[in-house]
Amino acid sequence: MSVVWIVLGVALIALGLYEVFHTLLHPTGRGRISHLTARSTWSLSSRLGRRGRTLAGPLAAVAVVTVWASMQVVGWALVYLPFVPHGFSYGPGIQPTSYPAFVEAVYYSAVSMSTLGLGDVYPVEPWLRLIAPLQGLIGFALLTAAVSWFLQLYPALGRRRALALRLALIRRADTAGHVLRMESASSSGLLDSLTADLAQCRVDLWQNAETFYFTEDEAVASLAAQLPYARHLARVARRSEDRTVRNSGQMLEEAVDDYASVLGASFIGVVDDTDAILDEFARQHRQHRAAVDGLPGGASD
Repeated sequence: MSVVWIVLGVALIALGLYEVFHTLLHPTGRGRISHLTARSTWSLSSRLGRRGRTLAGPLAAVAVVTVWASMQVVGWALVYLPFVPHGFSYGPGIQPTSYPAFVEAVYYSAVSMSTLGLGDVYPVEPWLRLIAPLQGLIGFALLTAAVSWFLQLYPALGRRRALALRLALIRRADTAGHVLRMESASSSGLLDSLTADLAQCRVDLWQNAETFYFTEDEAVASLAAQLPYARHLARVARRSEDRTVRNSGQMLEEAVDDYASVLGASFIGVVDDTDAILDEFARQHRQHRAAVDGLPGGASD
């Protein structure tokens, strides 16, 4: 039975490290358990209304890190379990037999993981003394990874919100109503810059999937609210007599469709229907229909 606990513990440790690797280092940026944790947090928070959705992103990030840490703590506890209490030495006044063996194993695992080094319990079994410091190194690495992950998330969110604000300002200026009468270089430059910004947001979403679960209170900062206008602007530009403007409009529309395809495949469950995906994107991010559809000239042609 001891071997079973050790094998289960090693498997859980490896699975936890695999999740961290796939979420932080793999190009897709999506561990399955991490994604499920974030998605579950998102679903539960929706029951709290708009305020719950606003907190969903930060809560999801904290929940994911908590799952990573818990997998390591429990995994290492299972490795230690067969050696409690005879494989450890305890400080004066501590009676390990007064507590369940699993509780003792979890306690030592948590202390080692946090690198606190309290000294009230330490391993005396030779091979435990050899591997126990490894858990401390993993704990330190996990803390560093969590901080690095947070530092990756918020710049991506800043770029997404900046693009939403640009689109909101362009919408207020009724640019779609003037784009066909503007100089071709100006029209094309504006459309191309929006395409580049949206491509960057698409990469951010691909590499940091958890950014989807962060929402904004104000529609002007919400890409879910403003993205339909980018599509409308692109469709208007495609009617231009200037080939350069038409090409820029097509590129922007393709960028919107590509972003929508990522949303549909990974988060929304709708494919091959950009309008339906954008509507559901706005609905899930608690944006009003007026913010999505109330566009100068209409949301679509």
